Amino acid sequence: MIKQDIEILDEISPGTDWKNQDDLLEKHILDSLKIVQLVGALNDEFDISITPVDLVPENFKNAEAVSALVERLSDE
Repeated sequence: MIKQDIEILDEISPGTDWKNQDDLLEKHILDSLKIVQLVGALNDEFDISITPVDLVPENFKNAEAVSALVERLSDE
């Protein structure tokens, strides 16, 4: 997991134990507004482009999924 991902997630939803959350959407830790904020922050921080195709629940289910998305888009 990328350290910057956790820092960005902490800015979006402080006080969450990201490593032990298995479904951020189901538990309402990330809602649509927070996902928009997260996408903007990740795009800026990592110079990537998260497109509408990437806006699927699987990419935001947990911190590991977010990191995998960032890594995949960084490699493209």
